Amino acid sequence: MRSLRARIVALLILAIVTVVGLATFAASRALQPPLPEATMEPVARQLHLLARLVENNRPEAVAAGVTLDEIPAQGRKQEGPSRFLARSLANTGEARNVIVTRSADTPALTASVDLGEEGWLIVQIPDQRPPPGGWMVLAGWIALIVIGSTVVSVFAASKIMKPLELLQGAVGRIGADGVLAHIPETGSGELKATAQALNRLSARLKSAMESRMRLVAAAGHDLRTPMTRMRLRAEFIADDVERQKWLDDLEELDTIADSAIRLVREEASNEGAQQVDLGVLSREVAEELAQLGYKVTPPPLENLPVAAGPVALKRALRNLIINASTHGKGATIDLSRLDGRAIMTISDAGPGIPEDLIGQVFEPFFRVDASRRKSLPGAGLGLAIAKEIIERFAGRITVANRKPHGLVQTISLPLAGDGSGSEGDQR
Repeated sequence: MRSLRARIVALLILAIVTVVGLATFAASRALQPPLPEATMEPVARQLHLLARLVENNRPEAVAAGVTLDEIPAQGRKQEGPSRFLARSLANTGEARNVIVTRSADTPALTASVDLGEEGWLIVQIPDQRPPPGGWMVLAGWIALIVIGSTVVSVFAASKIMKPLELLQGAVGRIGADGVLAHIPETGSGELKATAQALNRLSARLKSAMESRMRLVAAAGHDLRTPMTRMRLRAEFIADDVERQKWLDDLEELDTIADSAIRLVREEASNEGAQQVDLGVLSREVAEELAQLGYKVTPPPLENLPVAAGPVALKRALRNLIINASTHGKGATIDLSRLDGRAIMTISDAGPGIPEDLIGQVFEPFFRVDASRRKSLPGAGLGLAIAKEIIERFAGRITVANRKPHGLVQTISLPLAGDGSGSEGDQR
């Protein structure tokens, strides 16, 4: 989002500077001063008149205020104006030797025209240069444009980005149930419209989620009645093999329905978080499953307080450990800390999951080999339920293949409180 804001600001600054630069250039072309020749030639004509007046009647010219001297005026010679004025004198009359000088005593230029035996005619002429400090004025003008355009661009970009930032913040606040939190409908018109659209979207999502939950729960509940009738009828099948096939199929249907209802309940659960020791809880679950015949290696005792619902978290750990023990020829549990989070890994020595299918492992009813559905217990919802529970308490769960074979399930949960522990605890 910051890079987008920077690009918008840069684009606006470039656009403003370009427009102002083009407008300044057009204005300078339209309002440019006259050429030096156009201003020097009238001065040259006046100098010719004064020169003729001096040559015809020197006393009268002096009495009229004409300045004559035996030497040119003192000062630093100006080569450019001297050439322009000499050329203008030649274009308007008799060519004469002329020297243009600049003196620190006066801001104007002084033209000294050689009149031969009459001496030098000294006349002040206008200075056609830009005003002193012109480059500083230009630099200040450019700086003012850049600073002003930057301020305007940043302000405009912030206004443009407000709805996008609102969207980003709303997406970041999506809860574990996939529903957006309510957004206050305040601010400018664009912000109000964006907030209203997001709130409408949130309401529709919530309604769709609730409808799906009700549908799955109702379907699972309603299936139980006909399944009970079918189970009673199957008991009267004379053939023992055929009867057992029917009972096995009904048991699988019952497991699927029960798992679907549990998944919906987990999605709709509002169990509050409280401090739970992940080390104690995981060891307790591992020992319980070991007593039931599952091949599980409990973790070493370690203090890892996390914020979660104890019943839900225990259910999630139970599903993950059973999955590793059932499909992976045994489960080995390890605990550690990393960057303020409690890390629990459940490793097995099974065949693993093909890399092209590992992204689907948390999908409901997922099985690597559908033909093994009847040989292994479960409905394929254990990992989906575990993921739902762990993410509800700001946790993360990943599954990856091990080398040379096997699977590792990694659960990460934020440590509760300061989560402090001795150096020996951090492995």
